[in-house]
Amino acid sequence: MEIIVDDLSGPEIAAFLEEHIRDMRAVSPPESKHALDLEGLRTAEITFWTLWHDEMIAGCCALKQLDDRHGEIKSMRTSGALRRQGIAARLLDHLIREAGMRGYGRLSLETGAMDFFEPARRLYRKFGFEPCGPFATYKEDPNSVFFTKVLPRDCG
Repeated sequence: MEIIVDDLSGPEIAAFLEEHIRDMRAVSPPESKHALDLEGLRTAEITFWTLWHDEMIAGCCALKQLDDRHGEIKSMRTSGALRRQGIAARLLDHLIREAGMRGYGRLSLETGAMDFFEPARRLYRKFGFEPCGPFATYKEDPNSVFFTKVLPRDCG
């Protein structure tokens, strides 16, 4: 398995993210959907990675720079066929290390409050993320849960 920076130009990632958007639409009301499409991910402040296994995308993740010391996790997803095989943990570990190498002191994220997102919330808690209030441009939302993690200076 290999994690690579993805330029979001291939048909594989387009299809993978379209499935992600469909899932988010199915479980989140429109006003609470924060998943980014291809165009939303193609911004200077976002770095996007894919994890490949046997020549197919096993998962993806993105890191958005909020400011010089604060990053946000975006677009964490594992292929449905490969869930519960450590893909998400590997991606999350990658994001935490990358944030540390960038000198971030904090890493935050928004995820859903619905049962569908419970495995993700468990994973974030396992990695030391703690519940917090809305950050950046987010607002209080009964369908959203916010987490943050203070990063040690030597986590990179």
